[in-house]
This record gives sequence, structure tokens and C-alpha cells, in this order.
Amino acid sequence: MPVYNFKTIGKVPEAKDFIDIILSKTQRKTPTVVRRGWKISRVRSFYMRKVKFTQENYTEKLVRIMEEFPRLDDIHPFYADLVNVLYSRDHYKLALGQISSARTTIDTLGKDYLRLLKMGDSLYRCKQLKRAAMGRMCTCMKKLQASLSYLEQVRQHLSRLPSIDPNTRTLMITGYPNVGKSSFINQVSRADVDVQPYAFTTKSLFVGHCDYKYSRWQVIDTPGILDHPLEDRNTIEMQAITALAHLQSTVLFFIDISESCGYSIKQQVSLFHNIKPLFQNKPLLIVANKIDLRPWNEVEEADRTLIEQLATDSNTQIIQMSNQTQEGIDTVKSTACNMLLMRRVERKLRSANVDNFANRISVVRPAARDRVTRGITIPTSVKAVKAAAKHGVDKPKRTTLKALEILNGGPGVFNYDLRNHWNLKHNEQKFDAIPEIVNGKNVADFIDPDIELRLAELEAEEEAIEARLEAEGYSDDMESDLDDDERVILKAVRKKKYKSIETSFLKNTSHPILPRKIKPLSLKEAESRLHAVGLDSTAYRRRALSRNKPKRKQSDRDVDMEEGGAGSDMDTEEGGHKKQKRSQSLVQVARSRSASRPGRNTEGMKPKTVKKAEDMRKQAQKKANRNARAGEGDRKVYDFKPKHLYSGKKPGMSTADWR
Repeated sequence: MPVYNFKTIGKVPEAKDFIDIILSKTQRKTPTVVRRGWKISRVRSFYMRKVKFTQENYTEKLVRIMEEFPRLDDIHPFYADLVNVLYSRDHYKLALGQISSARTTIDTLGKDYLRLLKMGDSLYRCKQLKRAAMGRMCTCMKKLQASLSYLEQVRQHLSRLPSIDPNTRTLMITGYPNVGKSSFINQVSRADVDVQPYAFTTKSLFVGHCDYKYSRWQVIDTPGILDHPLEDRNTIEMQAITALAHLQSTVLFFIDISESCGYSIKQQVSLFHNIKPLFQNKPLLIVANKIDLRPWNEVEEADRTLIEQLATDSNTQIIQMSNQTQEGIDTVKSTACNMLLMRRVERKLRSANVDNFANRISVVRPAARDRVTRGITIPTSVKAVKAAAKHGVDKPKRTTLKALEILNGGPGVFNYDLRNHWNLKHNEQKFDAIPEIVNGKNVADFIDPDIELRLAELEAEEEAIEARLEAEGYSDDMESDLDDDERVILKAVRKKKYKSIETSFLKNTSHPILPRKIKPLSLKEAESRLHAVGLDSTAYRRRALSRNKPKRKQSDRDVDMEEGGAGSDMDTEEGGHKKQKRSQSLVQVARSRSASRPGRNTEGMKPKTVKKAEDMRKQAQKKANRNARAGEGDRKVYDFKPKHLYSGKKPGMSTADWR
């Protein structure tokens, strides 16, 4: 069973705030503008998205509320009855049931209006369907105002309840008001409960924690209980009754034997008999408190007999205590804890699984191997220390490394020898010289004693070989058997090889292409350049005139035909003059066209292709432009009054429903 922590329940907003949260989120998270000329399918999707988003947000919020609040059928019976006492089980379930019904209604509304929007035939009709869907959802939420307010109050009260573990080791304190229960829990635990000299100072359950036998114990202080029927008890008393009924613990029933609490011993004994059914199958400890005001032997015989008669059961004990003098507090604490531990052990032994655990346990005793008696061995150093302590001699202080450092020159001068801590078989070998080791072997074991003599013999042999080679005419320059002609040929081959490698490298290396300004040449300049290099310019001239010949209209062609027919008898001089004039005009047209050709730009692209490339560049730049406005260095101007939160709000009685 988990330890319940109701502080994690989220805040439940009121109906008006709930609606504002959902509609504002819808406005922020979904598109808000419908463009003119959209297809009806796109308009339907626009408004369907808003309705679906609103419905999902409502459902998500309502489901979260239902999941975070505890279900009374799933939690521990102690918490279920405590919720019933504090908030009324029926009212609590009714509020959560209304939340569930509202969620179902909103889901149904969303599905119905989505079906209607799929058949919307105009922008106006789709918009009205969207408004109707959101309006009906908001009306459904307004009807939950009472339930939401009630659940918020329950949440606030649940968050203030102590975190009680129903299954841990627990001590529970109960009795009449003002008998010393809160003072006792302040003494034995880390709780800080308010203590006052009047009744019903404690109005709810308080939890403290203490340690006993290396375990954490839970101590619960309950409100005071009065001696009257169960149906007459108020909410404060019912909290104590609920804890006594459901928590397995040791019950500490406090009795004020001094009667300074305002109730007699007879009334307190009567309360014990009234709530005795709640103590069944639980260890019970009766605490006779305030013995500092009235000792136990001064209590009247009749009252003392009444108290002693309460401990007729073997599971019940009576202990005297005083919070003022702290007499008997530790005894009460240890006795109550031991009683609960024994009770838990007995319950486990009576369970059906004890045989299974017993079969798994085996105790092994080693067999004796010899007849030697092995007694207790105490080290000599320990005996010396004990003997010195017995005679009143102080224990000798161990010399520390810091003291050695001070005695030997201080920091920077003293160098501690780590060999002092070496654990060798023979301690006298700690400071011996360490031999050099190579591959796990001692180098000194492999040194040849005649190594110097052998080195001298090798040097003499090397000198003899060098002298013999020098006598035979051998030199370092004799690298090959080639003659002089072959060496010249080899040198030429190598030179050609290096040159071809260098040429290939220069050819394959990428050089930056420098831009140059294109300047058109006239026909005369082109011919002069061709003549300068010794080339014939006739073919070039014919090609240039044919390419630059302008397109003629049909009327011009008719005129030429007439001139050609009438000019057959014209002299050749006049015809040659006209041909020369026409060729000059063609050259001028060629110059103008070469300067600026309308079909292509300077980059070799057609105008349509240039426009398309520019559009593609702008489209690719859009994303970068959007992301580039996110930094502080771009001087982004923030909109502190967004339109979707401030538009449509007019002063006075006029309204503008922008939703």
C-alpha cells in the first residue's frame, strides 16, 4: 500500500476561469484568419480544428481532475472513512460524478458538431456551427460551478492532512481531552503539537516520528473523545474513532489520575468501556498520567481498583507516567513498541506461510576436526593498553605523520619514505636496493662479463673490412653498373617524367575563374585581328552577316521583289553602291545586338528563367528569415499586447464577441 500524499493534487479552477483558460488556449494554438477565396473544404477544416481542439482540452482537464482525486473504493479504508467524516462520501462522489458526466457530454457535443461541420456549405454556416459548439460546451461547464468550488475546498483540506502510513509501526494516543496526549507526543517524537490548558486544543490528527531499535515509528495524536453515543459525536471526535477502527497499532489510553482535566476517573473508565470494541486484537497500554500532581498511592482505593480492572487481558498493561518530570516516559515508549513487535511476530507465526519459511531455514554446525581447545586470544598491545588504563596511566599517543614532518624540517623539506609501510616477509629487506627489471627479469642476471672484450673484437673486424673495400677501389658513388651514356639517357628520362607530372598537376588544379566584362567586337575589328594572326576572314564575315541578318516584314520583301524586277537593267555601279550601304546597316545592327541581346542576359539565362530562379531564392530564404529574428542582437520588438487577447473588448455595456 502506498503512502498517500494529497499535496500533489492540482488546483481546480472555477467555471469562469476554466472557460477562459480553454478558449484562450484555443485562440493561441489554432489558426485565426480565414482568407477570401478559400475552398469550402479548407473552411470546414479550419472550423473543425477549432471545435476538436476545444473539446480535447476540456476532456484533458476534466480527466486530470478525476484521476488526481482519490477514489474511495481504491484507497485504504482509513482514508475512505476519513473522507466520509470530513467531506461526506455522497457529496464527494456526486461532485466527481458530475465532472465525469460533463466530460461525456462535451465529447458527445464535439462529435455531433464535427459531423455537422463536415456538411457545412458556406463560411457563415461553418462559423455559426463553431460558435454553437463552443457555446454549448461553455454552458455545460458553467453548470459545474458548485462541484468545482466544492472540489477545490476538498483539495485544500486534503493537502493539509498529515501523511499517515496505515501499514507501518504505529503508536496511537487516545483518551479524554486535556489528559496529556499532546505533551507526550512532543516528548517522544519530533512533532510540535500545540499544548494549552483547555480542552479540545487538538482538533485533528497529528503525526510524529521516533526511532526505536533502529526502526522508524509513527506516533499519532488523536483529538479528545467524550463519553456519549456514536451518533452524537462531532467531526473532531469521529477522526479519532476512524483512526482507532482502521489502524493496526499499539493503543495508549491516557487516564488523568489527578482529575485536573475536568473529568473524574470514573468518567474516564466509562469512556474506556464505551470505545473498548475499537481495541480488539490490538496491544493496549493504559497510562496513568500526571503522577507529579497526584501520586499513584494517593489515589482512592475505589478509583485505583477501577483502573486495575481494565488490565484483565494479557495484552493490557498499566504504567504510571508524568510529562512534567518526564518520569516513566521512556518506559511507556519502550513497552508500547515491544508490545507491538511481539504482536506482529505472533501474527506471522500464526499465518499459514510460517511452515514454508521454516523449511527454508537450516542451521549448520561445523564438525570438530581435532581435540584442541581454542580459547580467546587478546593481542599484546590491547593488554598493554588495558593494563595502563587499570593503573591510571594515559594511553601512549601514536606518532603522526604531521609530527614527523615538523621534526624533520617542515613542508617542502621533509620527504616521507613510503617503504615504511611495505609489508614484506622479512622487514629488514625494506630498504634494500631495488634491481632493474626488464620483462619481469633482473637485468643484472643477463650481463655478460666478457662484453667489453667482444665489443673490441667487433670494432676491429669492422675496421678490417673497411680497409679491404678501400683497397679494391670501392666508393660510395658506385651505386650502379651504368656507363656514362646510359646515365645521360636516364637523366633525360627522369627530367621528362618530372616535367609531365608538373604539367598534369597544373592542368588538373582548379583555379578561380576571374570575371571579365564582355565587350562586343565590330566586324571590322574582328577581321583585322584575324588578318593579324594570318587567318582568312571570309568565312567569318559570311557567318556574321548571316547570323545578324534582321527579320524582314512581308511588305519589305514585296518591295525588294519589285526593286529586283525593275532593277535588272540598272547599272552595276548603282547596284554595288546599294549593296555596300546595306552591308553597313547590317554591321550596325550586329553591333547593337551584340551589345545587348534581348533573348539572354549576361549570365546566359532567359528572362523567364531568371524570374523563376529569383522566386526560388526568395522562397528558400523565408525560413532563414524567420529563424533569424529569434536572437537579442536582431533587435526584435516584442508584442506585449497581442491582438488575440485585446481585440473586441469595448468599454461600457457594448460587447464584441471576437471568439
